[in-house]
Amino acid sequence: MRVSCKSLLAIGAVLAAALALPACAQDDAGFQTFLGQLRVQARAQGVSEATLNAVMPTLTLNQRVIDLDRKQPGNPASTAVPPFAPYRIAHVDAQRISRGRAAYQAQRWRLKKIEEETGVPESIMVAIWGNETNYGVVMGSFDLPRALASLAYEGRRRDLFTDEFIGSLKMIDRGVPRSKLVGSWAGATGGPQFLPSVYNRLARDGDGDGRADIWTSDADTLASIGNYFSNAGWRSGQPWGFAVTVPAGFDRSQIVNRMVSPRCPRVFQRHSGWKTMAEWRALGIAPQTRAWPRDSVLATLIEPDGPGDTAYLLTGNYRVILDYNCSNFYALSVGLLSDAVSQ
Repeated sequence: MRVSCKSLLAIGAVLAAALALPACAQDDAGFQTFLGQLRVQARAQGVSEATLNAVMPTLTLNQRVIDLDRKQPGNPASTAVPPFAPYRIAHVDAQRISRGRAAYQAQRWRLKKIEEETGVPESIMVAIWGNETNYGVVMGSFDLPRALASLAYEGRRRDLFTDEFIGSLKMIDRGVPRSKLVGSWAGATGGPQFLPSVYNRLARDGDGDGRADIWTSDADTLASIGNYFSNAGWRSGQPWGFAVTVPAGFDRSQIVNRMVSPRCPRVFQRHSGWKTMAEWRALGIAPQTRAWPRDSVLATLIEPDGPGDTAYLLTGNYRVILDYNCSNFYALSVGLLSDAVSQ
């Protein structure tokens, strides 16, 4: 195909104008083009035209969430691990315990029913609620569709955020008002801080009104947390773990973990190999505050502040907490807050 000099000059002028635009203007233009791709993908996954027409024209690029995402730690070469004690003091503090006990007592009649249905302890549900949103007080104010579309556009985790953006549109199709779709910069929303895909799969109606309102209904929030843990494999009758004392001179070479987890390997590599409670007892490990679970229960050992400080034996239920948030510090704090709330 032959292109005239006049056409080439016109193309050059357009390119020069584009290059002269500020970066933010170029990003906005690129974002609007990307929204067209998202619309096609959302439509292919069954999102209604009514929802697409209501939401897509309102979206603009949110550079703030992109900046926050880029600040996330992501250096796999770093092996430095901060101590757990300061984190525990900040997250299992007197105020959170006091508020948790108040919420626990106020919701006991409801929590009891959820525990009977799911096998998930009442105090674990309360501890998740407390860790995630301080019992519904801090739930975030970012517009979810805008934040998720912006993060998908940025591209660092495009597949994840594209799926979650489409999930937020499916929430609207299910009847969730757009005004409810606010939350953290990374797309978590409501009392349990569910991502849209998790909401669509596991959110539950806990008060019988036919809706899973995890933003204003404590009943729905707690029922949804219980359902999540049940779905993730919580085993009724087992503790999450407990504090133990490791004897001086303990030979840690006999408990080395030789498995590599395909998910969150840096989290799981801090755990020992698995042994039964009977085997741990025979090695001289001693509970600090509670009786031993039955001998056949399997557990792994973690020493979050290193040898000489408090260690913990962790059961399979601890891994369920990690499924909610794959962080040892988070999961330990949930377990410890749960214990404190139920006292």
